[in-house]
Amino acid sequence: METNKTITIEGENVKPGESKLLNISIDRLPTGTLIDIPVYVFNSKKPGPTLLIQAGLHGDEINGIEIVRRMMTEKRFNVTSGAVIAVPILNIFGFIHYSRDVPDGKDVNRSFPGSKTGSMAGRIAYHYTSAILSQVDFGIDLHTGGGQRHNFPQIRYTDNDERSEQLAKVFNAPISFSSKLIKGSFRNAAHQLKIPTVVFEAGESMRFDDYSIIEGMQGVLNVMKHFGMIETIEPKYIERNKTVHLDDRKWLRAPTAGMFIPKTENGSKIKKGQILGIVSGPYAKRSKIVKAPMDGLVFCINHQAVVNRGDALFHIGVPTNEGVIQADR
Repeated sequence: METNKTITIEGENVKPGESKLLNISIDRLPTGTLIDIPVYVFNSKKPGPTLLIQAGLHGDEINGIEIVRRMMTEKRFNVTSGAVIAVPILNIFGFIHYSRDVPDGKDVNRSFPGSKTGSMAGRIAYHYTSAILSQVDFGIDLHTGGGQRHNFPQIRYTDNDERSEQLAKVFNAPISFSSKLIKGSFRNAAHQLKIPTVVFEAGESMRFDDYSIIEGMQGVLNVMKHFGMIETIEPKYIERNKTVHLDDRKWLRAPTAGMFIPKTENGSKIKKGQILGIVSGPYAKRSKIVKAPMDGLVFCINHQAVVNRGDALFHIGVPTNEGVIQADR
């Protein structure tokens, strides 16, 4: 009987039928404390694809970290065919500093494929790329909105990449759309190696959002079920006929500096001319209304209460279909 392939990380083998916690050595803190990237490998005996599920590429984006943690706690990665490589926290340095970046201010997600002798961010990207990417067939990269911007659960795939688009459809998040590759990003590095990858964005940094976490778990389970890695999905977290696909997208920005008061909920449909929010001065002498420039829906809201002129307030999009925008929370 044919068996699955052996997965090797940092010289350590995970044979078919084995599950192991491995570590990718990165660097030391100024105290001399060694920092590793913990990598969990769940390798089944039966042949199948290898799925990479990673979180914490930005250290302050903790919803993705919780998705991976819960799925490991519930033993969701005990696949019956293929293998799962699960990385709960890719950017350990950022996580312990409550930061998006590493201590030198560089963004790991702008540093791929990295450099063996480069900056800290570059070395993290290099060692991770070398150890992981050659062994996976497709990947799911878990993120949240940066700063205090709250992303309604959404899946992003690569422009003109049919395989990542198909992966996004299988994931079946509330909202999906294509986005351009960013130089130095993990998704770009994976694309260059012909590894289809999608990005799940949900919630905001340093805040748990249970609805976002559950949506992420459901999406990962959908992918594993589709590729025959698991036989059933129990319990069924979210039921949805189809995702809402967005075409045009637009950021609405603060028309003036002041205190920002949203007047609509994230994930809601909007009509052209509808009042979405107000930016008001602290002394009640001036205020400006932010109106919807078109019909569509809101899929990101800035939760920063005090804003400057030009700050992004709402991300809105135009749906191309009538899917289910919002499930029961």
